[in-house]
Amino acid sequence: MRSTAALDSLRAQIAQIEGTRGKPGTLPFGVAEIDRHLPGGGLASGALHEIAGSPELADDAAATVFLAGILARLEGPVLWCLRWRDLFAPALQLAGLHADRVIFVEAGSDTNVLLAMEECLRHRGLAGVVGEVAKYPATASKRLQLAAEASEVSAFVFRRASRLEAGRAGSAAATRWRVISAPSEELPIPALARPRWNLVLERVRGGESHNWIVEGTDAQGRIALPAALVDRPGAQEDVRQVA
Repeated sequence: MRSTAALDSLRAQIAQIEGTRGKPGTLPFGVAEIDRHLPGGGLASGALHEIAGSPELADDAAATVFLAGILARLEGPVLWCLRWRDLFAPALQLAGLHADRVIFVEAGSDTNVLLAMEECLRHRGLAGVVGEVAKYPATASKRLQLAAEASEVSAFVFRRASRLEAGRAGSAAATRWRVISAPSEELPIPALARPRWNLVLERVRGGESHNWIVEGTDAQGRIALPAALVDRPGAQEDVRQVA
């Protein structure tokens, strides 16, 4: 496996080619309006991140594809820990995360998922370690953050069917995201419309919360701002902060 230094160098070269400004140790989204709200210009590598879906509908589909897109743009195998195999794995390929890169760990309970994550994070060279849980204590988040820092492998806690917990304290996660389906652009053939999401950065260490309407992940694992929002004067003034 390539060394961490080689991976950082490769990511920096890709960021330069794509016109992003991510520093080594970060994964930029490639959307300036989002990256500038993240310390270092992107998602921190070797850190813990939380992701959840719609709190009202218990809809995790958009959040799953969002997470798959992040992992698709990282190099190496992915260990995906879950309670049981209820994930529709072929859908991950729609976001560029191919099945031959993912190893599923069926753990049976939230407690075992967290234990499996911590064990997986001992191994360098992974693209990331995912753990699907309903809830997890602050002590577990601290252990996962320390394990991610030690191996320099990113950890993602996917909070399935998670209700909105504004102001939730105690988590050691570097970022917390919520991904909620939003109305798509109207086209003559609705089935061809690219999905849109309300992407909410609920918490970021060293930064401020924000939300954006984005176009869903494409086959290369990338999100984008809708063209109408990018071109509209004063578009950024419409972006609301969330508590």
